[in-house]
Amino acid sequence: MSQRPIPFVDFRVHVARLRPELDLALARVLDSGWFVLGPEGEAFERELAGALGARDAVAVGNGTDALHLALRARGIAAGDEVVTTSISAAFSALAILHAGARPVFVDVDPKTLNIDPAAAARAITPRTRALLPVHLYGHPADMDPLLALARERELVLVEDACQAHGARYRGRPVGTLGGEQGMGALSFYPTKNLGAYGDGGAILVNDLATAARLRQLRNGGQRDRYRHECLGWNSRLDELQAALLRVGLAHLEAWTERRRALAAFYDRELAGSGVQPLGEQPYARSVRHLYVVRHPRRAALVEALQKRGIGTLIHFPIPLHLQPAFAFLGGKRGDLPVVEQASDEILSLPLYPELEDEAAARVVEAVRAAAREC
Repeated sequence: MSQRPIPFVDFRVHVARLRPELDLALARVLDSGWFVLGPEGEAFERELAGALGARDAVAVGNGTDALHLALRARGIAAGDEVVTTSISAAFSALAILHAGARPVFVDVDPKTLNIDPAAAARAITPRTRALLPVHLYGHPADMDPLLALARERELVLVEDACQAHGARYRGRPVGTLGGEQGMGALSFYPTKNLGAYGDGGAILVNDLATAARLRQLRNGGQRDRYRHECLGWNSRLDELQAALLRVGLAHLEAWTERRRALAAFYDRELAGSGVQPLGEQPYARSVRHLYVVRHPRRAALVEALQKRGIGTLIHFPIPLHLQPAFAFLGGKRGDLPVVEQASDEILSLPLYPELEDEAAARVVEAVRAAAREC
């Protein structure tokens, strides 16, 4: 077997395989002379909604704005509380704060590290206005109890599907599970399953009036040019990114199947290895955005894998309730024991569509050997 280092992700190979299609898409936009809120963006929104089972999609500048504007479109504002998970990128909580509300962090299901519906229910107060579950690592949260809680307590529900493009919960696409009033936020950061070549995001919507509201909010509150009817935001996906994302969208399902095949290989070959993969629950079709394992001596494992040329990352090493930026919310160690233990143990292994079978076998061999050392 080759001993060439295996990076955590390889954008050069990804781009090389798509280069002819990407070049055509770029040329199409450059030749058009239209760069913001034009036909490429409109086509991408239609195609994205169709691919992911929504009535409409509203493209924005990034995933944080997708969450922020979705909350604002539902009236979330100062004084409101939004219940969410403490294992996620900080941008999930930042979006809540930018909407003027206060994030309330709760513990997670140890099997998936997604929000624990029972913990969410216990966190409800008279100030709670919304639930924001995160479909972490591409695996759907257990949504039926959360949807029931939202109906019972008349709460807004916004799905953070930024890592879960095309994932399904009990056969239904995530981002659309809240029905007519639900919304799902997507990120197109380059590392995502559907990644841009810069940044981007979108909101999946089933209510056309809400979609119109979101289009107004993303464009400074304008309904017509220079007529600002509300306090909006500036968050517009540009035409170049939209055209490039249309290329990727056509490949998304094939990429997902490759990710799932690699994850199944890892699941099988790492059984009994000393690391504990998170796995997939019976209700879920995960899109395997990340392949995450747990190990009680993570630092030693990372070092041993690094010596063997295997790239790894940690998603996410510091829970949100312990992040310095959120200290004013009053979180402290011991508040969320499942989150805190998991954050000390999780490690992401290389998994991307361009990863060759031989390289995946090397990852398995290296993990097995490294775990024995640790």
